[in-house]
Order: sequence, then structure tokens, then C-alpha cells
Amino acid sequence: MKNRLFLAIFLSVLTFCVFSAVTAMAQDNASSQTGNDNTIEGTVVSSSRSTMVVKTEDDKFQLFTFDGNTSKPRSIAVGSRVRVVSSEGDVTGSRLASSVVALSAPAAGQGRRSAESPAAPIPPAVRDVESDIKREARRWRLGVRAGVALDPELVLFGVHSQMGPIFSKNVFFRPNAEFAWGEVTDMIDLNFEGIYRTPIASRRGRWSSYIGAGPSMNFIHQGYQPQSGQKRDFSFSNFDYQTGFNILTGAQFRSGTFFEVKTGLWARPAPTLRLILGYNF
Repeated sequence: MKNRLFLAIFLSVLTFCVFSAVTAMAQDNASSQTGNDNTIEGTVVSSSRSTMVVKTEDDKFQLFTFDGNTSKPRSIAVGSRVRVVSSEGDVTGSRLASSVVALSAPAAGQGRRSAESPAAPIPPAVRDVESDIKREARRWRLGVRAGVALDPELVLFGVHSQMGPIFSKNVFFRPNAEFAWGEVTDMIDLNFEGIYRTPIASRRGRWSSYIGAGPSMNFIHQGYQPQSGQKRDFSFSNFDYQTGFNILTGAQFRSGTFFEVKTGLWARPAPTLRLILGYNF
């Protein structure tokens, strides 16, 4: 009965994520009709591997993002004038640059002064979106996680590393280690999971959904708590090894926070369901 209940909860959360993603796709399709290419000229006030902020003649700031199809100079100096052809971006508040042409180089010393103290500060809203995009574009990120597990009941915490994208812009490798303990069960998990960011999710908004899976190495010890005054015996020789396979789904925010629901297969007495809150630095 418990297993059926946990499976129903997991499927309900998965259905919710898929429904949210489909709704987001419909919104994206509706908005894409107005996302025609346009051309902007201005002065570069900020530039990185994945983003660029341009100040136009009417003192407006526009954030651009780059992808593998963007045609641009190898380096874009702060203070230079550029012409940018772009379309509606994947993230609210940005545009995806398809072509960047340098019109003029910055005057002597202008690039350094502009980088240190631009004539007009970039609005905080643009800065925040730019920072989120830069964080999300990192090829390698560390993170922490914590949560609870059910059947058996455990409290868990862990660390993980996220690498990618690999093979596709939506595929990431995210190995992690989780440490959990409860009244009866102690567990150490090494999980070799990959996640797939669903392309139908709302990448224009602040979050996107993902699904994932991967094998796990489970070291589990079960035994009742010692009586009062006795120390709990913690030894790796008391742990039994089980190989399992995890299936997961979740939602991740551009700020780095994510919420994840995970179930394990073929690894009893590993928990049937885990609810995890984490953060990618």
C-alpha cells in the first residue's frame, strides 16, 4: 500500500511538471510570433562569453545572449560601437544575438574607464538577469542539497557537481553523494545521474523543468537505536551494498535553486521517495 501511495505521489508531480511545460510551450509559441529580428546599434557597456549589454543612443540598455550560431568577433571590447541583429531571447529581458558587427573600437583608455565606471550605470534589473545567465552558462558548477526521504523515513543532505551541457544544450551530467540517517536506517548514496532540461519548458521565465535518471551505489545499514547512554556504533563494515537505479524530475530556477523528486528502483531498503531542495553555485 505504501509503495503504491509513493508511486502515485511521484506520478502526480511528474504530471504537474509536464502540464506546466506544455502550458509554457503554448505561451512561447504565442509570443514567438512577435519575436521578429531587429537591428540595434549602440555602445558595449558589458561583455562576457555568453552575454553582452549595449547602451543605445536613447540611453536604453539591452541585454543580448549568444549561442553557437551567433556570428560575432572573437572579442568584444567594452566601449566599442556595435550593430546587433537579434531575435526574441530564451530569457525574459534578453534578446538572442544572431550577428554582432563591430563598427568602431573604443577610444584610447575608454574601454578601461567604461568597464570600471560606465557613464550611466546598468539598471539593476538588467544586471540581475545578466548575472543569472552567466551563472547558468557555467560549464562546471558545484551544489548542495538537503531533504527528506520516505519509506524508510530519513533526513538527508549531500553535495553534487553539474557538468555540461554535453551532447545537447539541454543535457547535463550531475553526479552526487547523499548522506541520510533515521531512527532505523543509515545510508550513503553515490548517484551517477544525468538530467535533461525539457525544451518545452518556459526558459523565457525564471525556471525550467527537467527529468533525469542514472545508476546508484547504495550503502545501507539498518538497526535500532542503542539504549540511552550507549554510543551508536558507526562502522562501514556494518553497511550492506546495493546497486540501484534512480528516476527523478524537478524544477530549476535561474538563480540556482532547484526542487527535485526522486525514486529509487531495485535497491531496497533504499527510500522509495525523496524530496530534495538544492542550490547550484
